[in-house]
Amino acid sequence: MSLLRILVLHGPNLNLLGCRETGIYGTTTLADIDNQLTVLAAQLKCQVISLQSNHEGTLVDAIQAAMGEYDGILINAAAYTHTSVALRDALAAVNLPTVEVHLSNIYRRDTFRHQSYIAAIAIGQISGFGAQSYTLGLQALVDHLRQQTSC
Repeated sequence: MSLLRILVLHGPNLNLLGCRETGIYGTTTLADIDNQLTVLAAQLKCQVISLQSNHEGTLVDAIQAAMGEYDGILINAAAYTHTSVALRDALAAVNLPTVEVHLSNIYRRDTFRHQSYIAAIAIGQISGFGAQSYTLGLQALVDHLRQQTSC
Protein backbone atom coordinates (compact mmCIF):
# COMPACT_ATOMS: atom_id res chain seq x y z
CA MET A 1 0.00 0.00 0.00
CA SER A 2 1.59 3.28 -1.09
CA LEU A 3 1.65 6.31 1.16
CA LEU A 4 -1.31 8.53 0.30
CA ARG A 5 -0.66 12.27 0.26
CA ILE A 6 -3.53 14.56 1.29
CA LEU A 7 -3.57 18.33 0.90
CA VAL A 8 -5.50 20.04 3.71
CA LEU A 9 -6.68 23.55 2.90
CA HIS A 10 -8.03 25.98 5.48
CA GLY A 11 -9.73 29.14 4.22
CA PRO A 12 -10.06 32.67 5.54
CA ASN A 13 -10.21 33.48 9.24
CA LEU A 14 -9.52 29.91 10.31
CA ASN A 15 -6.16 31.14 11.61
CA LEU A 16 -8.22 32.83 14.35
CA LEU A 17 -9.76 29.59 15.64
CA GLY A 18 -9.67 29.29 19.40
CA CYS A 19 -10.42 32.96 19.98
CA ARG A 20 -12.91 33.77 17.21
CA GLU A 21 -16.64 33.32 17.92
CA THR A 22 -15.99 30.44 20.32
CA GLY A 23 -19.73 29.88 20.74
CA ILE A 24 -19.84 28.77 17.11
CA TYR A 25 -16.34 27.44 16.44
CA GLY A 26 -15.16 26.29 19.87
CA THR A 27 -11.80 26.83 21.51
CA THR A 28 -9.75 24.39 19.44
CA THR A 29 -7.03 26.22 17.51
CA LEU A 30 -5.99 25.60 13.93
CA ALA A 31 -2.67 24.24 15.24
CA ASP A 32 -4.67 21.77 17.37
CA ILE A 33 -6.62 20.64 14.30
CA ASP A 34 -3.46 20.23 12.23
CA ASN A 35 -1.87 18.22 15.06
CA GLN A 36 -4.95 15.97 15.28
CA LEU A 37 -4.79 15.41 11.52
CA THR A 38 -1.07 14.57 11.68
CA VAL A 39 -1.67 11.99 14.43
CA LEU A 40 -4.57 10.43 12.53
CA ALA A 41 -2.59 10.45 9.28
CA ALA A 42 0.17 8.44 10.94
CA GLN A 43 -2.41 5.90 12.12
CA LEU A 44 -3.89 5.75 8.61
CA LYS A 45 -0.43 5.50 7.06
CA CYS A 46 -0.84 8.62 4.98
CA GLN A 47 0.68 12.08 4.90
CA VAL A 48 -1.10 15.40 5.36
CA ILE A 49 0.24 18.77 4.32
CA SER A 50 -1.76 21.75 5.58
CA LEU A 51 -2.06 25.29 4.31
CA GLN A 52 -4.18 28.13 5.63
CA SER A 53 -4.73 31.30 3.66
CA ASN A 54 -7.01 34.30 3.83
CA HIS A 55 -6.37 34.84 0.12
CA GLU A 56 -8.50 33.15 -2.52
CA GLY A 57 -5.73 33.19 -5.14
CA THR A 58 -3.29 31.46 -2.80
CA LEU A 59 -5.82 28.66 -2.27
CA VAL A 60 -6.43 28.40 -6.04
CA ASP A 61 -2.68 28.20 -6.64
CA ALA A 62 -2.34 25.45 -4.01
CA ILE A 63 -5.17 23.46 -5.60
CA GLN A 64 -3.61 23.74 -9.05
CA ALA A 65 -0.19 22.73 -7.70
CA ALA A 66 -1.77 19.65 -6.08
CA MET A 67 -2.28 17.94 -9.44
CA GLY A 68 0.22 15.09 -9.66
CA GLU A 69 1.50 15.79 -6.13
CA TYR A 70 -1.43 14.73 -3.95
CA ASP A 71 -3.99 11.95 -3.98
CA GLY A 72 -6.83 13.99 -2.51
CA ILE A 73 -7.87 17.28 -0.94
CA LEU A 74 -9.56 17.97 2.39
CA ILE A 75 -10.88 21.53 2.35
CA ASN A 76 -12.59 23.93 4.69
CA ALA A 77 -12.99 26.87 2.35
CA ALA A 78 -14.75 28.81 5.13
CA ALA A 79 -16.52 31.88 3.71
CA TYR A 80 -15.22 31.07 0.21
CA THR A 81 -17.49 28.01 0.29
CA HIS A 82 -20.42 30.31 -0.36
CA THR A 83 -18.79 32.76 -2.75
CA SER A 84 -15.92 31.29 -4.74
CA VAL A 85 -16.55 29.93 -8.17
CA ALA A 86 -12.76 30.15 -8.62
CA LEU A 87 -12.12 27.55 -5.90
CA ARG A 88 -14.85 25.33 -7.29
CA ASP A 89 -13.42 25.56 -10.80
CA ALA A 90 -9.87 24.85 -9.59
CA LEU A 91 -11.06 21.76 -7.71
CA ALA A 92 -12.97 20.56 -10.76
CA ALA A 93 -9.96 21.19 -13.00
CA VAL A 94 -7.49 19.13 -10.96
CA ASN A 95 -10.10 16.39 -10.54
CA LEU A 96 -8.72 15.09 -7.24
CA PRO A 97 -11.12 13.43 -4.81
CA THR A 98 -12.15 16.20 -2.42
CA VAL A 99 -13.97 16.20 0.90
CA GLU A 100 -15.47 19.48 2.11
CA VAL A 101 -15.54 20.05 5.87
CA HIS A 102 -16.97 22.72 8.17
CA LEU A 103 -16.73 23.11 11.92
CA SER A 104 -20.31 24.35 12.23
CA ASN A 105 -23.42 22.97 10.58
CA ILE A 106 -23.73 25.45 7.74
CA TYR A 107 -27.38 24.47 7.24
CA ARG A 108 -28.30 25.64 10.77
CA ARG A 109 -26.81 29.06 10.22
CA ASP A 110 -27.54 32.09 8.05
CA THR A 111 -29.39 31.25 4.84
CA PHE A 112 -26.53 32.53 2.66
CA ARG A 113 -24.31 29.83 4.20
CA HIS A 114 -26.57 27.05 2.91
CA GLN A 115 -25.09 27.42 -0.60
CA SER A 116 -21.82 25.60 -1.22
CA TYR A 117 -20.08 25.95 -4.56
CA ILE A 118 -17.84 23.02 -3.60
CA ALA A 119 -20.42 20.42 -2.53
CA ALA A 120 -21.50 19.48 -6.05
CA ILE A 121 -17.98 18.48 -7.08
CA ALA A 122 -16.85 16.98 -3.74
CA ILE A 123 -17.15 13.28 -2.97
CA GLY A 124 -18.72 14.32 0.33
CA GLN A 125 -19.32 17.03 2.89
CA ILE A 126 -19.02 16.84 6.68
CA SER A 127 -20.21 19.72 8.84
CA GLY A 128 -21.29 20.46 12.36
CA PHE A 129 -18.92 18.32 14.39
CA GLY A 130 -16.38 20.98 15.33
CA ALA A 131 -12.76 19.92 14.95
CA GLN A 132 -13.94 16.33 14.54
CA SER A 133 -15.33 17.29 11.12
CA TYR A 134 -11.72 17.36 9.92
CA THR A 135 -10.80 13.94 11.32
CA LEU A 136 -14.03 12.41 10.01
CA GLY A 137 -13.31 14.00 6.64
CA LEU A 138 -9.76 12.66 6.53
CA GLN A 139 -10.92 9.16 7.45
CA ALA A 140 -13.61 9.25 4.76
CA LEU A 141 -11.22 10.57 2.11
CA VAL A 142 -8.55 7.96 2.86
CA ASP A 143 -11.16 5.17 2.87
CA HIS A 144 -12.47 6.42 -0.49
CA LEU A 145 -8.99 6.59 -2.01
CA ARG A 146 -8.07 3.09 -0.78
CA GLN A 147 -11.32 1.68 -2.18
CA GLN A 148 -10.54 3.29 -5.54
CA THR A 149 -7.08 1.71 -5.69
CA SER A 150 -8.23 -1.74 -4.57
CA CYS A 151 -10.68 -2.22 -7.46
